[in-house]
Amino acid sequence: MSNLPKMIRRREMLRSLVGGSLMMPAILSELCGAPTASDPLAPKPSPFPATAKRVIFIFSNGGVSQMDTFDPKPELNKADGKKTGVGGGLSNQQRVLLKPLWDFKPGGKCGTMVSDLFPHLRECMDDICVIRSMKGEDNEHYNATLGIHTGSFFFSRPSIGSWVSYGLGTMNGNLPSFVALAPQMPYAGTQIFNNDFLPAYHQGVRVVGGKEPIPNLDRRTRQSGLQEMELELADVLNNRHLAARAGDNDLAARIRTFETAFHMQTDARDVFNYDKESDATLALYGLKRGQTEGFGWQCLAARRLAEKGVRFIEIVDGSSSKNWDQHGDMAEHAIHAKNIDQPIAGLLADLKARGMLEDTLVVWTTEFGRTPGVDGTKGRGHHSACFSSWLAGGGVKGGITYGATDEIASTVVENKVHVHDFHATILHLLGINHEALTYRHGGRDYRLTDVFGNVVHDIIA
Repeated sequence: MSNLPKMIRRREMLRSLVGGSLMMPAILSELCGAPTASDPLAPKPSPFPATAKRVIFIFSNGGVSQMDTFDPKPELNKADGKKTGVGGGLSNQQRVLLKPLWDFKPGGKCGTMVSDLFPHLRECMDDICVIRSMKGEDNEHYNATLGIHTGSFFFSRPSIGSWVSYGLGTMNGNLPSFVALAPQMPYAGTQIFNNDFLPAYHQGVRVVGGKEPIPNLDRRTRQSGLQEMELELADVLNNRHLAARAGDNDLAARIRTFETAFHMQTDARDVFNYDKESDATLALYGLKRGQTEGFGWQCLAARRLAEKGVRFIEIVDGSSSKNWDQHGDMAEHAIHAKNIDQPIAGLLADLKARGMLEDTLVVWTTEFGRTPGVDGTKGRGHHSACFSSWLAGGGVKGGITYGATDEIASTVVENKVHVHDFHATILHLLGINHEALTYRHGGRDYRLTDVFGNVVHDIIA
């Protein structure tokens, strides 16, 4: 091949060979004996019995206020307008306390208190465990978003979805193991689904919605069998090259990417085609027939991806410019809550009706909470000292709350759950020991939970 004229491009040569050259059968016959790379995303058994097979990870970007959503504080109502020394993580200067803007009511048979921001979700509380004692390490959006996704608040590390892909592989070789439904990017950008030092095939595939949810799915040629033959030739050549270069992760990733991309042309297109969904199902998510974007569309896509065997699915709520970061006016929380309340409740109901909630872990979180005192005009500041998150399904005890903050939601006073503990618990539900899930890089073993973290056994059924 090295003697061919330089003007003949590689693509033209492949088309000539595959499209009808008499030499093709001999070439394939010679190469068919070349060893092929084992599938790095083949499903792996969990180290110990798992209660969850997959994760749907919902991230509300910007810092959702704990005392306005899932952590009622009657004393904060009484103290409205008074000054306190709690600075909200930005400083220790005195601030004027601000009462929550929404009333709380009991939800479900369990009676978990949820604010009027989430009337639909409130009815799902029998299936939800609310953690009111989350604790982070940083008050800046980028760092906190990095931390809740990667366990590292200051340096780029693999995202939790990539770690799960690395630990368990995928249940459907025709789709990615990790998908991020992210029409807009949050503060940490692509790092939320980045593989970093893990092999490239563990990176999340971004889906943006719209008429073309994943760009470039259409085949460039309509000639029957041509693409298949081109890829077959490329595959045997790549595998022969790889056989002599064991440990070449970039090449292994490229081979696996070609295979997944080829199958996604049909499988992924089917996942994002909602034509066969009933009107009742679309209504659960607040969708109109033919709608191809919006948070309800993302939530239904998550259920369909989970149904098809995708291991880890992230749903991103908000962007780096339009999100829950209300310094100026807390009343704007209502806009964002209305956008996600019905779709998330619909997702939980849909999973439950299909018998999928039992082995699907649904996680909702934000990067940090808000200050009990006023920041800006009528808003709240960043607050990593405590915030709320919740989990449902996948072996979690439903209908309970865990942990507690003080009377104004400024600090954790009972059962602190650090971000590392949160991640350790998610991995445990998937049957993974967080201390054993490691990857050697730069001369040391790394893990999602860094060097500490404990499974919160009290919330596991």
